[in-house]
Amino acid sequence: MTSINTLDIFQIIGFIGMICVVYAYFLLQINKIDQKSLKFQLINLVGAILLLISLCVHFNLGSFVIEVFWILITLYGIYKNKKDILKS
Repeated sequence: MTSINTLDIFQIIGFIGMICVVYAYFLLQINKIDQKSLKFQLINLVGAILLLISLCVHFNLGSFVIEVFWILITLYGIYKNKKDILKS
């Protein structure tokens, strides 16, 4: 079992990433942010990247795969939203 006193830097990075993802979802649920906003997408992207960094040290295949997909989907969303903005 890991206590708060024995957390390494990668666990802290992962924890910050988790906070980013949960915070973005919370803002979405309370209607403080739009799902197409760059702010929402960037918070998600940063969170997923931080979690992925943590997983490179404390590996878990299922979590690693979901974070890779989370990053790819978020990047696609940013691209699509920028493309839609340029069209209009």
